[in-house]
Amino acid sequence: MLISVLLLLVSVLRIVLLERRSGALSYLAAPFFAIAVLELFDYFALNDIWPETDWMRCALFVEALLPSLWLLLSVTYARDIPERGLPLKNRLLVGISSLLVLVPAFLPRGSFYYAPDFPAEPVLFLGDAGFYFYVTILVLLVVALINFESTLANASSEALWRVKLDIVALGSMLAVLAFYYSNALLYRSLNLELAPLRSLLFVIASVMMLYTRSHWRGSARVKISQAVLLKSVVMAVVAAYLIMLGVLGEGMKYFGPLFPRMLTLSLGFIAGILLLLLLLSDRAKREIKVLLHKHFYQSKYDYRAQWLGLTERLSTFEDGDDLVKRVLLAYCEIFGVQGAALYQHQQGCGWYCVASTLELEPLRETISDDNPILNSLRERRWVFCSSDPNRELGAREWEFLRRYGISFVVPLFEEETLSGFVVLGAQVVPDEQYRYEDFDLMKTIARQVSVAVQHQRLSEQLTQSKAMEAVGGLATFVVHDLKNLAATISLVLENAREHIDNPEFQQDMLNSLGNTTRKMHHLIGRLRNLGESELLQRRPVDLLRLTETCAGMVQGRMISVQGSQQVVLGDREELQKVLLNLFLNAVEASPSDAPIAVEVGCNGTPFVKVTDRGCGMSPRFIRNDLFVPFRSSKQTGLGIGLYQSRQIVTAHGGSIEVASVEGEGTVFTVHLPVAEDDPASGAIAAA
Repeated sequence: MLISVLLLLVSVLRIVLLERRSGALSYLAAPFFAIAVLELFDYFALNDIWPETDWMRCALFVEALLPSLWLLLSVTYARDIPERGLPLKNRLLVGISSLLVLVPAFLPRGSFYYAPDFPAEPVLFLGDAGFYFYVTILVLLVVALINFESTLANASSEALWRVKLDIVALGSMLAVLAFYYSNALLYRSLNLELAPLRSLLFVIASVMMLYTRSHWRGSARVKISQAVLLKSVVMAVVAAYLIMLGVLGEGMKYFGPLFPRMLTLSLGFIAGILLLLLLLSDRAKREIKVLLHKHFYQSKYDYRAQWLGLTERLSTFEDGDDLVKRVLLAYCEIFGVQGAALYQHQQGCGWYCVASTLELEPLRETISDDNPILNSLRERRWVFCSSDPNRELGAREWEFLRRYGISFVVPLFEEETLSGFVVLGAQVVPDEQYRYEDFDLMKTIARQVSVAVQHQRLSEQLTQSKAMEAVGGLATFVVHDLKNLAATISLVLENAREHIDNPEFQQDMLNSLGNTTRKMHHLIGRLRNLGESELLQRRPVDLLRLTETCAGMVQGRMISVQGSQQVVLGDREELQKVLLNLFLNAVEASPSDAPIAVEVGCNGTPFVKVTDRGCGMSPRFIRNDLFVPFRSSKQTGLGIGLYQSRQIVTAHGGSIEVASVEGEGTVFTVHLPVAEDDPASGAIAAA
């Protein structure tokens, strides 16, 4: 018992240190610590140490805590916990079980049990309260044991090897506790003579936990299903174990003192642990499968099950790395090897390098194109087996195969090109004989894997192309804004040659250059804050004054503006961008002597109407291409000006109308919502 207390406390310390180092948090240490305290209290009581202390009553409180601690561990260990926490039923179960601690707090010890000759006769005869108390503990511990079995049954193959020793250890502890408390149900008593048995199982479980923490790393014929036959073998082994327990029980019954009861029970629990370890052993399962296939089936594999399993693996991956991991795990499980790795060809480099590994020592070597192993794969288009007499291999190749324990090399072809290959590690069963059926399945899986990897690569390339297209689209928008600003500067320069000496022109030129510079800074700021949502800075805007200002920015062309004062609620900078775009389009589409007229008015809503006598547009172009980005009727146009203008107007809650006749001209009308305070003089003054 003292050894079990020591090992349990060491396990608690080891668990806490590992969790602190990894930043993880679990409830594994709490049950171990509680059991260590319970063992210590029982030891003090059995050996009458410090008899003035009521150790058995202290043990009652610890026993009352055990169900809640074990239940909490069983619903959290090796499980994905949702962000909102545990499901309601689990929280209720743990919460209700924690109320057991109130029972010994309010009831006297005498209502639980009486022990007239304790500790000389270490048997506690239970009263009614003690009977129901311990039966409740027994039921809750069995529920926790069922939860651990569910975790083990639903663990993925990759995770199984990580948790199986832990769950066997935890299940053993729960099993011996359930056996210990089952006396309450069967005999209405607790026999503390079983405490050494309980301690022995705790010692074994602690050693297993410490080991895992020191190696911290899943015509028609009627035929029997291979999966059902394998489960039948497992059930037969378990049945043999239960029969053995029955024989031991009969021996105890007939031979009495000559058949040591404690030794028999210890052997029964140890045999149970060994049975679990045997059933969870990859090598044992592989040898059983080989034996069954050899004597019961003509085909070694259930191809339907293998095909469905592979299809499911290849259809649920998250990204390229996850796809490769699933492929390697499939090879390891199907062919019984201890690890695998994928090599892929590097275009233009003349060698192959490791893309991913699974349970295999990290492969650092790159394989050149002229490697004898790869030459064999290209020539034979068959699986390379290291146990075959490969006389063409040199010492370097044999050293590579020996160092990593490589058993097979499976080629991956894309048409006639060797795009990569899968190396499989050492066999789980070293003397297992692989034949053409295994190699055919390896190649079949390789063909499907090659297609899946190629599709994933093409998908990633398509994603990159779309990203580059988006960058190109952004650049096009920026170029369009810069083109408009550059057009303004060009008009200023063209007129400066003739009117540079005119003081009024000089003032207009400075104003135009100042506005252009300010817009460039605004554009740079937008690019700097790319990805952040840009909100409209809505203010009352005098639409007539804004239109006149924009018309004055277009140097070298006379744009007549007329109409009435209209106030709208909008972003002045964005609306100015819309008007400038419409004016520049009208200038570019019209002859130099053709008039451009702008009208500001209100017809239910304020509007700005821009009329030119230019080339006009066809109905088909207006319907299919006018507001579509990157489509333009101008040879040097980018095709985003009107698209951007419509986006801005729509954001303001307005609309753009267009009417055009080829060879006669075009009319654009921008409708904007009226400001709420439109009639008020305060809004007009603010505008």
